[in-house]
Amino acid sequence: MKHLLKLGDLTTEEIFGILNLADQLKYERKNGIGHHHLKGKKLGMIFQKSSTRTRVSFEVGMYELGGYALFLSDRDLQIGRGEPIKDTVRVLSRYLDGIMIRTFAQKDVEDLARYGSIPIINGLTDYCHPCQVLADLMTIREYKGSLKGLKLCFVGDGNNMANSLIVGGIKTGMEVSIACPDKYRPDEEIVSWAQQTGNLVVTSDIKKAAEGADVLYTDVWASMGQEGEKQEREEAFKGYCIDEELMKRAKSDAMVLHCLPAHRGEEITDEVFEAHAQEIFDEAENRLHAQKAVLVKLLK
Repeated sequence: MKHLLKLGDLTTEEIFGILNLADQLKYERKNGIGHHHLKGKKLGMIFQKSSTRTRVSFEVGMYELGGYALFLSDRDLQIGRGEPIKDTVRVLSRYLDGIMIRTFAQKDVEDLARYGSIPIINGLTDYCHPCQVLADLMTIREYKGSLKGLKLCFVGDGNNMANSLIVGGIKTGMEVSIACPDKYRPDEEIVSWAQQTGNLVVTSDIKKAAEGADVLYTDVWASMGQEGEKQEREEAFKGYCIDEELMKRAKSDAMVLHCLPAHRGEEITDEVFEAHAQEIFDEAENRLHAQKAVLVKLLK
């Protein structure tokens, strides 16, 4: 494991290695046990998309591991004025021990890894969100004890979250169902791989997708950069909501996850959100622990 560009690059063993280390680091943090594994290490954090959880969790994570995180918006870097990424990363590789980037194009992340000489972490692209899904898998395992054999149902846009949940779910032995309008399906290459490798169903029938689910998961209908499609998406996704009726289709002990921020009354009702708030905010906390594990694996 040289980088974290997308979950598809990792083996099942590497994913579980990250989750096991994340559990250990969480235990140590809760019990006041220091773990300065990255003392003196420096992480550059490039943000072309704004963030709450990604920025705070990586910055705090590096601090708790004994390292230092440097926040870099595109307004702070010459890439905001047209410098090629391959030039920027060849310079930053001489100053830093690793780079986390949160951006639009997956190609930008791949180019950082191609031209740089330090580990690259994908903090989010329009294609995938591996850090979030590692935290999701960690949370599901905490609540359910294991992952293999569980049914994970995602409701909403076949976006970066759906893409990564499919890969993470299939690689860890879960059954995955995606409920989305036909126009908003997940990446077809990922769907094809998952259907050949494991158990994936993609359907526009939300009730069918949720039947017998152990985990129901949703995300906003319009992600960053899609604000201009808001009205069109509200029409397309009408009814794609985790509400009390849909919960009856899932197992009686089903958990609910949301990568946040949530638009209550759209993709999830306020009642369901609050009933499962502990799970959702444990999931948000686990971004810190899962990402610390990734940092240790890559930078130590």
